[in-house]
Amino acid sequence: MSQRLSNEKGATKAESQSTTVGDDGKSTPSSSSTSSPVVADQPLSRQAKLKQAVKDYGSTVLVFHICMSLCSLGMFYLLVSSGLDVVDLLSRIGVGEQILQSKVTQGASTFVVAYAVHKIFAPARIGITLTATPLIVKKLRSMGILKKPIQKTS
Repeated sequence: MSQRLSNEKGATKAESQSTTVGDDGKSTPSSSSTSSPVVADQPLSRQAKLKQAVKDYGSTVLVFHICMSLCSLGMFYLLVSSGLDVVDLLSRIGVGEQILQSKVTQGASTFVVAYAVHKIFAPARIGITLTATPLIVKKLRSMGILKKPIQKTS
């Protein structure tokens, strides 16, 4: 097994060290900018997708996501302060009953409970951000508010 690991490490090292051919026809060795190879088959997590969206769409993603988060927090604060039964709501979506009935949650302030519910719904907010941002950017570019992306020539 140790021989197999060393072979895999050697293959990885060999893959990261490639050669490039310049305009003059000479080849020069180059190495990958990352130490670990990127696996294309591995799906990205939501946070990794959000980071990639920030790279692709810039500040539009950040502005949209922060606005969504503030609206979400405000909405949950209004619901909790209006008397919404948070324990019933969270038990319906599958949050553990033991966590909901603990002494910590019993004495929590309205804002703390609203913030906790807001954090539970973070995956939904990230999904909405990742879905809506390309559409928003496309619309803003067609209206002339955002610049068209610079095409990289290789």
